[in-house]
Amino acid sequence: MDIKAYVDDVSRKAKAASVLLRSIKANVKNRVLESVAELLKKEKAAITEANRRDYERGKQEGLSSAILDRLLLTDKRIEDMIRSVNEIAALEDPVGEIIGIRRPQGFLLEKVRIPMGVIAVIYESRPNVTIDAASLCLKSGNAVILKGGSDALESNKALTAIMQKALEKNGLPVNSVQLIERREHECVALLVKQSGYIDLVIPRGGEELIKSVVSEARVPVIKHYKGVCHLFVDEDADLKMAVEVVYNAKVQRPATCNALETLLVHQKISKKFLPMVAERLDGVELRGCARTRDILPGIESADEEDYYREYLDLILNVKVVDSLDEAIEHIEKYGTSHTDGILSRSISSIEAFVQRVDSAVVVVNASTRLSDGGVFGLGAEIGISTDKLHARGPMGIRELTSYKWVIRGNGDIRHL
Repeated sequence: MDIKAYVDDVSRKAKAASVLLRSIKANVKNRVLESVAELLKKEKAAITEANRRDYERGKQEGLSSAILDRLLLTDKRIEDMIRSVNEIAALEDPVGEIIGIRRPQGFLLEKVRIPMGVIAVIYESRPNVTIDAASLCLKSGNAVILKGGSDALESNKALTAIMQKALEKNGLPVNSVQLIERREHECVALLVKQSGYIDLVIPRGGEELIKSVVSEARVPVIKHYKGVCHLFVDEDADLKMAVEVVYNAKVQRPATCNALETLLVHQKISKKFLPMVAERLDGVELRGCARTRDILPGIESADEEDYYREYLDLILNVKVVDSLDEAIEHIEKYGTSHTDGILSRSISSIEAFVQRVDSAVVVVNASTRLSDGGVFGLGAEIGISTDKLHARGPMGIRELTSYKWVIRGNGDIRHL
């Protein structure tokens, strides 16, 4: 089958499955997810072996250590997938939720939450996204087409097979979850043009991938281009706490989109704070402005382009600023509206930062790494949106639904 016919076939099958999923009850969807969790435990060895093949292939092809880390499925990450599936199963089903409004004319007007239909998720490296995305789509009543990176193909095939086994076991169409298994780059361009079959595209990955999807798409796209996340350490911050928050935000998992990329430090505490944080960030390459380098001689210089970079690595920009206003101006210029935060004990500074910083997630005295669907109680996240229409920030099952209006009357007619 040629590549266009292949993508067309997958899309048609997904559309057909989505029609059946609209009316599936919550208990049936939950049974499928329970089966997925059981199969992840039962087939852990097979998953690990498939992932090993991907990992070894990635090493041979010279993938970076950060990408290899995102690719690897450790025992803990498999356990995290199982926990995530169980958490999604425990969430209240949003489909069918009704907000009833009795109009003065007498009829009842209902706003009913419904599935989107067919969602295409395009992602790189992380095979755990296969389970998270498929589980969230299933719980919200959507069919899903998964297009992972070719570097994780064996892992994604093993995980998709588990989803399909669980669907079949519980009497739901296996085409509710499909994986694009072809490696051709053309697949993505064809997939995002499936108007009439696909209702929403969610790309997860590097800026280049996302821009490519947006430029090619003929269906709606929810996305963020990159995560250039900031923390501002204010003049009256708790410095010991700030050191640990900065360390967590940068070091815990530097290859994630909510990792810290630029640290802004108030000039009044810079001479005391910068040596403290530099010592804690041993092993992190620091790139600083002129005032930072006066305090930390020997570190690299941060140039204009560096402030726009999403490093996804153990590299951090550091800039000394004169005020809260300058910090906010910097974030406005270089930020990506993803996640930005302030470390301060001043209520007035905190509230000014929260009100003026236009990011999908704003954190106060906390790590940017908390910007996550699982942490937010969404069960897991299918993506993060920096758009302002429909969904913003970490996206869970509610963000995978739309609504329709239902009028219930008794011979009601319009007179004006």
